[in-house]
Amino acid sequence: MRFAVDRIDHVVLHCQDIEITAAWYQRVLGMEREAFDAGGEQRTALKFGGQKINLRPAAADRQAWITSAETPAGSADLCFVTAVGAPEVVRHLRACGVAAVDGPVGRTGALGPMRSVYCRDPEGNLIEIASYLAD
Repeated sequence: MRFAVDRIDHVVLHCQDIEITAAWYQRVLGMEREAFDAGGEQRTALKFGGQKINLRPAAADRQAWITSAETPAGSADLCFVTAVGAPEVVRHLRACGVAAVDGPVGRTGALGPMRSVYCRDPEGNLIEIASYLAD
């Protein structure tokens, strides 16, 4: 029997400071913060669309939370798709006091050509904000 993956449900970011990271994603990317219980332990997630990002303390007990072999904060590259063009993304980042590290630049996403703007979150993760709209 064969199967195929349908979509990504969630990803986990390893964080030095969950509060600062959660606040950044809420303020800059408009994500909704959610507290949830995982086996008696309170955890934090950021929801958007039909997906979420779970935030895991980088120093958390590895026995309490099964995770990747290495858990350094700031080691992820994430791409988020937005319904506005790259110039509006640049204006929004500036208004939030967030420096763009690259872009707008042309890239190829899962659905074809897109325009991307890159920045970094407070943990140092590379954040790509992409649009399939023409500028």
